[in-house]
Amino acid sequence: MIYQVLKAVDDSIGIDEVKAHCDVPCGIYDPIIAQIAALTVVRMIDLIDALNVDGKESANSMTRYVLVKEAHAEKAKHEIRVIWGDYIKQSHLNNYPELHGLTHKIMQLGSKAHQTVDRPTAIEFVEAINQFAEIFWATKGVAVKRAKAPYAPNLELVYPDL
Repeated sequence: MIYQVLKAVDDSIGIDEVKAHCDVPCGIYDPIIAQIAALTVVRMIDLIDALNVDGKESANSMTRYVLVKEAHAEKAKHEIRVIWGDYIKQSHLNNYPELHGLTHKIMQLGSKAHQTVDRPTAIEFVEAINQFAEIFWATKGVAVKRAKAPYAPNLELVYPDL
C-alpha cells in the first residue's frame, strides 16, 4: 500500500527515476585503497610489536593501534568486495578463473588479520591483494609494476605502469 501511495506521489510530482549500475556510478574502481589499508594493518602490527607496555600512554596507544588495524583490515576487504561485486564480470572470470579462490583467500586473510597481530598473515594479506590488483589491471589492459611503498612498512605494492 505504501509503495502505491509513494508511486502516486512520484507520478503526480513528476520525479524522474534515477538508476546506477553499482555503488560507484562513476565507474571508477582502483584496488589501491585496499592495498594501502592492508599496508596499514602491517604497520599497526609493527607499532604494536614495538610498544613498551608500561603505563597509561602505552594502553592508549595499544588501543588506538588495534582499532586502526581492525578498521583497515575490514576496509581492505570492503574495497575488494566492491570491485568483485560491481566490476568483475563473467568474461573476467573466464580469463582469470583463479579470481574466485583469490577473493575468498583475501576475505579469510583479512578476517585473520583483523582478529590477530600475526605479521606473516598481514604480509600475506598485502600480497594477496597485490595479486588481485595485478589481475584487475590486466582486465583493463594496463601493464603493472611493483615498487616498494615510500612509507613504513615499505612493502611492495602493485601499481599501474602508466
